[in-house]
Amino acid sequence: MNRETKHIKTSRTFTIIKKTSWVLVPIISVGGLFFPLLGLAVIGIMLALMMFGIFKGQYWCGNLCPHGSLFDRFYQKPSRFKKIPAFFQSPILKWLFFIFFMTMFIYRLIFVLGHREEIEFLPQLGSIFVNQYLVWPTIVGSFLALIINPRTWCTFCPMGTMQQIMNRMGKALHLQSKTEKYVTIISEEDCPHCGKCAAVCPMQLQPYKNWHEKQFKDEECIKCSVCVANCPKNLLSMKTLLHKN
Repeated sequence: MNRETKHIKTSRTFTIIKKTSWVLVPIISVGGLFFPLLGLAVIGIMLALMMFGIFKGQYWCGNLCPHGSLFDRFYQKPSRFKKIPAFFQSPILKWLFFIFFMTMFIYRLIFVLGHREEIEFLPQLGSIFVNQYLVWPTIVGSFLALIINPRTWCTFCPMGTMQQIMNRMGKALHLQSKTEKYVTIISEEDCPHCGKCAAVCPMQLQPYKNWHEKQFKDEECIKCSVCVANCPKNLLSMKTLLHKN
């Protein structure tokens, strides 16, 4: 299919966690404004996604992320569902924003640490996480989800970038050959090249054009299995590395 892919709306929630993890977003981002200690939960989220990054790539983004759950469950219908602009998918934007985000976070953290004897340390630390969680993925992410596409924020989310860093580390240390799963095709010859896998992909990737030894190994893939569930020929599945180096 050489024509431009037409992206279509389809169900992206298949598990209880995918359907319900969004509840953490208002609890932390709104509740945290009144009870800052709730922001400390973000530390656990960051540690968890980093661990998943080492062993399973961006699995967290597609299956466990509270914001991903929010975007997929509530913004599909009201979203304009447009093609995500190349600007947001640019590696330059992704890495520059990651540096900006982490620099801003570290600056605020150093300030709180420097005044820990004058202020209540844990509530102030929690406030840092609450503010970051509210302003960027919740407000900015929701705005982009509505005016462009539900997963626009995810293309340059700093936590997604963190997972990619951890994933590369895991690959370098040979830690995930038996744990990370990839979209896998039974037979490339039987693929009709209908483009359905690309049309339903939340990240607007194109598996059918990018098989490598029967597997789609793009590090932007969030392992959500939406393409697997929507393949009209049932040729796709999620499998660990078929050909180990």
